[in-house]
Amino acid sequence: MIHYRALSEQELCRELFQDFIRHQTVTKCWRKENSGWVIKDAPFIDDWTESDYDFLISCLKNTVSSGGFVYAAFSGRSLKGFASVEAGLFGSRHQYLDLTSLHVSEDLRGSGIGTALFCAAKEWARKHGAEKLYISAHSAVETQAFYQRMGCVDAKEIQKEHTDAEPFDRQLECRV
Repeated sequence: MIHYRALSEQELCRELFQDFIRHQTVTKCWRKENSGWVIKDAPFIDDWTESDYDFLISCLKNTVSSGGFVYAAFSGRSLKGFASVEAGLFGSRHQYLDLTSLHVSEDLRGSGIGTALFCAAKEWARKHGAEKLYISAHSAVETQAFYQRMGCVDAKEIQKEHTDAEPFDRQLECRV
């Protein structure tokens, strides 16, 4: 059985992720060409190194300490998914809050954890004054299919720091 709860800054350490499997085998990705999106062969394996985990943990701690939201899914005591939303509205009308992460362990993808985490992130964002979540989303076909099922569309306003950091990500938004 899966249970969900917010995480505190003190809980965020490498040991928390010991049973989390980030691995993703990607074969096809969405790529922007001219003014539209097309699916391209782009095979690679996405996995996190120890330095990636260190960076992630630092970011998640910062999210919590600055008033944001880190919400997690557990199977027993094992972390199996998490989402984070940054505090601080942005956009031309201060309509967005930033969904900076949403990950489900490879062994439980497709089980509904991602949907539950996404819905919790939307609810938190709504309660904190947002009209929309902003998502800089991995371009893998499977990832994009998930966000489309969640009602995401191409973002009306683009956050340059996201496109600079991850030029192949697709910039999305979703009404909360």
